[in-house]
Amino acid sequence: MGGGTGVDVVVIGAGIVGLASAAVLAGAGRSVLIIERHEDIAREVTSRNSEVIHAGIYYPEGSLKATLCTRGRELLYAWCRERGVAHRKLGKIIVAGGPEEVAALDDLKARAEANGVPGMQLLDAAALRRLEPALGGHAALLSPETGIVDAHAFALSLLASAESHGATLLANHEVVGLVPTTAGWRVDAVPASDAEATAEASIESVECEAVVNAAGLQSDRLAALAGLDVDACGYRLHPCKGDYFSLAPGSGIALSHLVYPVPARAGLGIHATLDLGGRIRFGPDTEYVDHLDYSVDPGKSARFAEAVRRYLPSVQTQWLEPDYSGIRPKLAGPGDGFRDFVVAEESERGLPGLVSCIGIESPGLTAALAIAHRVVSLL
Repeated sequence: MGGGTGVDVVVIGAGIVGLASAAVLAGAGRSVLIIERHEDIAREVTSRNSEVIHAGIYYPEGSLKATLCTRGRELLYAWCRERGVAHRKLGKIIVAGGPEEVAALDDLKARAEANGVPGMQLLDAAALRRLEPALGGHAALLSPETGIVDAHAFALSLLASAESHGATLLANHEVVGLVPTTAGWRVDAVPASDAEATAEASIESVECEAVVNAAGLQSDRLAALAGLDVDACGYRLHPCKGDYFSLAPGSGIALSHLVYPVPARAGLGIHATLDLGGRIRFGPDTEYVDHLDYSVDPGKSARFAEAVRRYLPSVQTQWLEPDYSGIRPKLAGPGDGFRDFVVAEESERGLPGLVSCIGIESPGLTAALAIAHRVVSLL
């Protein structure tokens, strides 16, 4: 950086959305600088999720979450195949734990098909147990397009692609100023260790034509820094924590698919995921928080076990061990209805050249490449 330097686009945030945006922008011939406040890439939302490649089942038809998920899924599978990123198309089973939930499976199937998700299959109880003998339930919905991916390897591959086309990563720097100029924007940043002091001498600046705000949990702060009224715009984030527990290796339970309950209001419910090594984890739950704390309360194990027994009846509380947690950058607060992704260019609000990527929670990992192509189209 430095007062005399300039690039076409500054991307703020080296999570999966920022890296995908940088890769696609750089591949399209734009000069790109990525600014990341942590010492390395993918340290927050990207590194703390289920690593699921979603099919596009849950989201209202025509929403960005629906359209970008289904497009992003295909782009992601192709990217992983072409670049050797570890992934697996396992398929997912959504289980109706009681008769009162069976009708919800029909609704989910119809919504998935409206979103262009292929291969959805309803299963009765007998077919469910033939597919996964350990599961209980009255009926289920099978999504063969769902999978898992090594999220960090995906992030590294995006960075490698961006850098191969000339993009630069500036890590360990906090953005402290976003100033519109006659030619575009001036982005001010300081070393992260100096972010509280923001001493004038430590500020580094770069001029650019456009800014992509892909700052995840900090994206509403960056929007405000650029001059947006985040409350009037509906950009205020409501961080929502989710804990995960792992299944002890000696449990004797084996699964070959991801397993989900019928979704809850604030999330998809405590589900069973597999990593690429076959380890089973359960999560996440939902807890709105006012600060970032990634500790996992061991006392939640009984509540997790009770939830999991709705579809995996043999699970015992003592088999669950605290694993990790993540925090979602949700736009929907407690009790709110559906909120879509924000991927918007802000000319209508008087800030041309600013692209806001805000509220990118699930299915953001799946949708990342589709979000990136939308960002490029907006610029």
